[in-house]
Amino acid sequence: MQRPHERLKRKIEKENLWLFILSVLERNNNLTGAEIKQRLLEDFSLRIGTVTSYKVLYLLERGGYVKKERNKKTYSITIEGKKELKRGTSLLGEYNRILKHRIKVKRT
Repeated sequence: MQRPHERLKRKIEKENLWLFILSVLERNNNLTGAEIKQRLLEDFSLRIGTVTSYKVLYLLERGGYVKKERNKKTYSITIEGKKELKRGTSLLGEYNRILKHRIKVKRT
């Protein structure tokens, strides 16, 4: 049986993959899908399937958060993507601050 923190890690990675992808593209524009997958592995130890990565990239492109160069098949983050990345990371940070403030962990 998975421990709660392991389930949380899996959920954060799976449900918020878009945050990780935008983070990679903010630091390294004009990457192919394969290069993004490699950066996710190197930077965050995230192993994701090819179909999953392209599905998320497609949704990000459709939403206007990434731009795809047709000839090169590379992706870059848009201004809206940078704004959304900031909103997402701020929200996670806020939840983290709330939990740290309200939960007292006994030191043994």
